[in-house]
Amino acid sequence: MDTSRIINIVYSDSNFSLNTAKYLKERLISLGYKISDTFDQNAELIICIGGDGSFLRTLHHNNFPSIPIVGINTGHLGFFTEINPNEIDYFLEKYITGDYYIEIINPVIGEICTRNDCIEALGINEIAVKGDKSRTLHLDISVEDHLIQRFSGDGILISTSTGSTAYNYSVGGAIVDPRLNALQVTPLAPINTNAYRCFTSSVIVPSDATIKVHPEYHFEDSIVIVSDGLEHRYFGISEISFRMSDIKLKLLKLKGSNFWTKAIEKFL
Repeated sequence: MDTSRIINIVYSDSNFSLNTAKYLKERLISLGYKISDTFDQNAELIICIGGDGSFLRTLHHNNFPSIPIVGINTGHLGFFTEINPNEIDYFLEKYITGDYYIEIINPVIGEICTRNDCIEALGINEIAVKGDKSRTLHLDISVEDHLIQRFSGDGILISTSTGSTAYNYSVGGAIVDPRLNALQVTPLAPINTNAYRCFTSSVIVPSDATIKVHPEYHFEDSIVIVSDGLEHRYFGISEISFRMSDIKLKLLKLKGSNFWTKAIEKFL
C-alpha cells in the first residue's frame, strides 16, 4: 500500500473519543496510512470522532473541505456519524475494498446585507434568524421576489433537507428525504392573531429558489444569525437572502446505509 496516503482524524476531548482515536490511529498506521498531525488539505479522508456537533464544527472550522468525511459516533444522537466505535475494524475493511459510496450535500448560504456591506454565512443543517435579547421579530419574507408573508414571532429557520431532522424537526418542521435538494422555511413561535397573520407550518421551496427576508425595526436594531449553532450579531441589516450553496460536501456512507432506517432508529 502507498504509505503517502494521508487521513485526517479529528476528535472531541471526551475520554471515549480520545481512546477511540488512539485505537483508530494504531489500526490505520498498521495498514500503511499516514495520520497528519495537523489538518491536511491533501488527505484522502477525514474521520471525525464525536457527535453531530463535532462533525459540524470540523466542516466549519476547516472551511468546508472537498475531502470526503465520515463520522464515528461517541456522542448522543449521531445522525451524521456513520460508524459506532465497535465497528471500526468492519469500517476499515469496507473502506479499503471500496465498499462505500459518497453522498453529496449542499449547505444553505445566507447573504446578510447591512448599511455598510454584505457578509456570507453557511449552514450545513440550517441558518436561523432571531431577534436580539429574545425580542419579537417582524419580517417580510419573499420567495423569488414574491411576498409570501409578513411574519411576526421569535424568528425563522432556513434548513436544508439534510438539516430537516435537526433544529427544524424540534420546532415542528417536516422531515425531508435528503435526496430531495430543497430548502425549508420554518417559523419559530409565530404570532397568529387578528393583528398578525403568519404561516404556522413550514414552507418547502426548490433548491434553485431564492428566499429574501426584510426586517422591520420596531424595537432593537440588531438581529442574531445562528448558523449550525454558531451565533453572530449584525446591526443595521437591510436584507437577508438565502439560497442553496454551490459547495459540495462529500459524506462517506457504507453501502446498505439508509436514511429512513436511521430516522426510525433515532426518533421512534
